[in-house]
Amino acid sequence: MPEPGARDASIAIMAEWEMRPATEADVEVVAELRAVVLRADLERLGRYDEQRVRQRLRDGFSAANTWVIEVGGGFAGCVALRPAADAHWLEHFYLDPAVQGRGVGGAVLRTLLGRCDRDGLRVRLIVLRGSAAAGLYERHGFTPERDDEVDVVMVREPAAVPAGAAPARRP
Repeated sequence: MPEPGARDASIAIMAEWEMRPATEADVEVVAELRAVVLRADLERLGRYDEQRVRQRLRDGFSAANTWVIEVGGGFAGCVALRPAADAHWLEHFYLDPAVQGRGVGGAVLRTLLGRCDRDGLRVRLIVLRGSAAAGLYERHGFTPERDDEVDVVMVREPAAVPAGAAPARRP
């Protein structure tokens, strides 16, 4: 398995992707990807700690609410959607840098948000202040709800689903 961030010529622009349910065996590759993806933003915020960035993922990982994203049959990222009392929380959405900017993140979001829209569910997430990922979330209807010196909590209300609309792709 290539290291996260390694360029792979088999990953084409808007490559075919799929999601599979995560297992506990996925936790270490996901923790490593998290460290790679968040490093620049955490360093900019003065919060990067090589062990802590991985351990926080391990401590909060729930395979039951997490999917592994695969491109070309290989590990390309992950995403979690955790149910809570007043919203579902979009968490641990990390894509290998080799896949970023190729439409996979937007496609994954459309899939998950389509499911939440059908079920009438509000979705919240936390993004690091100043992260480029905030733009992706804004394009998909998220708006800032509150923030602090490190994090921005964003929220998205369910969109109206037209009667007779085809169901969104299920994860």
